[in-house]
Amino acid sequence: MFAGAAVIFVLVLGTLGFALYGSAQVRRPLSRRWLIIGAGVIFPVAVLSALLAYSFAVTARMARTDTPPAVRIEVVGEMWWWRLRYLDQNGQLLFETANDIRIPVGVPVDLVLTSDNVIHSFWAPKLAGKLDMIPGHVNLLRVQVRQPGLYRGQCAEYCGAQHAKMMFDLRAVTVEEFQAWVAAQRLPAMEPANATLQVGKQIFMQACTQCHTVRGVNATGTLGPDLTHVGSRSSLAAGVLPNTIGALAGWIAGSQHIKPGNQMPSFDQLTGENLRAIAQYMDSLK
Repeated sequence: MFAGAAVIFVLVLGTLGFALYGSAQVRRPLSRRWLIIGAGVIFPVAVLSALLAYSFAVTARMARTDTPPAVRIEVVGEMWWWRLRYLDQNGQLLFETANDIRIPVGVPVDLVLTSDNVIHSFWAPKLAGKLDMIPGHVNLLRVQVRQPGLYRGQCAEYCGAQHAKMMFDLRAVTVEEFQAWVAAQRLPAMEPANATLQVGKQIFMQACTQCHTVRGVNATGTLGPDLTHVGSRSSLAAGVLPNTIGALAGWIAGSQHIKPGNQMPSFDQLTGENLRAIAQYMDSLK
C-alpha cells in the first residue's frame, strides 16, 4: 500500500512539474476527450485494480490454514473489552482470560474472531491488518510472529461511546515461556495469604461473583472478564489503566467515571479500608 501511494505521489508531482516548468509544447492544453479517458478512466481503473489484487493476496495470506495451528484463541469483542478463550487442539476450552493476549513465536496461531454485541474490528498495526468481528459470524486471522515483543492493539471499528478505550496487549514470547504461562493460567486462584487478603476475598464474594469468575472459588459470573489471574495482566479496563493496586482501587470505586457506560457499576459506597482490601486481594491473583 505504501509503495502504491508513493508511486501515485511521484506521478502527481511529476505532472505538476511538467505543468509549471515544461516547454510550451509539453504544456499545451489536452483535448477534453483524452483528459477524460486518461485521467478519468484508465488511471483510476489501473490503480484500483492493482489495489484490489493486492488486498486479495494479503487477505488470502492472513487466512491461510494449510497447516494446523499450534495455538488457537477465540477472541470475542465485548463492550468494551476483549474476551479471550484459549482452546486445545480439539477446540475444547483450556482457560479464559481478558485483554492480555500471549502467543509463542515461530509457530502459527489462529485467532478466531467474533462479537457478542456489535461489530468490532481486531487490529494490531505492527502484526497484521484489521479484521472485523461480527455477531453471529466467525472470521479467522492467522499470525506467526518471528521475534518476541509487545504488539499494541485497538478496536478499529466504531462500537460505541468507549470505542477509543478498547485496547489490548499482544505479547509474543518463546515457546517455553508460553507453555509455562499456559500452565500457570490453568491453575485455580491462589488462596489469601493474610488477613487483609481474606477480608478482600469476602468482599469480592459478596459484591462481584454475579458478573465475574474466579476459578477455584464459588464465583462463576460470566458477564464480565474472568479474574482468576487478573493480577498477572499488563493493564486494566482493556488497556486504560496500569495494573497496580491503586489503579485497581480507582477502577472499583469509579469505573463509570473512568469508562462511562461500561457494564460495571462504580462501587463508591465501599469504605477506604474495604476498598484497599479488595484491591489487594485482586492484585494477589497472579
